[in-house]
Parts: sequence; C-alpha cells; structure tokens
Amino acid sequence: MLALDRLRGLRVIADASALDAARWEGSGEVAVLRFAPDDVFAVGARSVDVDDEHAIVEDETGYVGAWLSLDELDRLVVSRIEWPLPIRRPILAQGLIAGVAAKLWLAHDGTSLLLTAAPFAEELRARLR
Repeated sequence: MLALDRLRGLRVIADASALDAARWEGSGEVAVLRFAPDDVFAVGARSVDVDDEHAIVEDETGYVGAWLSLDELDRLVVSRIEWPLPIRRPILAQGLIAGVAAKLWLAHDGTSLLLTAAPFAEELRARLR
C-alpha cells in the first residue's frame, strides 16, 4: 500500500524574483515546489533567506506525499492520469490523479514526489491500490 507521509517545510509568498534568488536550508535536500510565480512550498526547508520585506514565511504541514521511483510512478500513477507527463525536468505538474486533486514534482534524477492536500490522503491512497 502506498504510504503518504506528512510533508513538512516552508510556504513562502513573495515577489517572484525574490523567490528565484532565495536560499533555502534544511536537514537534507530541499525540494522547492513553485505552486505559482509568487508561491512556493519548500519541502524539507527549515529556514529561508528571501529578499522581500513583505514576504510571508510560514511552516507548511497541510500536504502529504510519497517519493516514487520511475517504476512506482509508472505503475501507480501514469495510468491514472488523463494528462501527459511533462518531459522537461525538474517541474511541478498538477491535476487529477485517480480523480483526486494532486501534484507531481518530477525531479531531474528520475524520482518524483506525489503530493496532495492532507484531507485527500485517504481517498488518493485508496484509489491508487
């Protein structure tokens, strides 16, 4: 069964150019997911240096997710989406996965992060069996 774990990190709303230049620190690698030009969820980040005096920086714990290998992505996800996976990596793709609103962070190393809002976790897990 797919384990969707609580994702922790920082949510930052700031000027797009400030986010482009932001410096992130975490206990390991930080995955910076750009939800919109001025909205980032940095999974694994514990601090950020962002040059925007009006930036909003908050702890984010409202998402769950699972890191997937290429095989897991193909087996669990690809057949359950109705949109083409982007070829360019890294990239954040979003839409319905098995009928549930979800996002895919497709990393440059071939891994991917499947994530959804925490209230949708059980539904997504059940549909990806």
